[in-house]
Amino acid sequence: MAANTWKETLIERHVNYIIDIKGKFMIIENVPARVCLETGERFFSAETVEYLQKTVWEPKKPHRVIETPVFEFAVA
Repeated sequence: MAANTWKETLIERHVNYIIDIKGKFMIIENVPARVCLETGERFFSAETVEYLQKTVWEPKKPHRVIETPVFEFAVA
């Protein structure tokens, strides 16, 4: 009997990292990540996580600002 094995294929990609801090969304574009083709899960290196934290918590001028519509999910 063959054993069930799970195969994950990770590829290097650049992704958008989106975080909500007290109702304000921040988007960091072109973040290097390893992405699982089967699940879409993203993995970041320790250096990348440190850079993301620094970018989020240290005030600086953003590259650009966008307006985003917000919808409420409601089941009729």
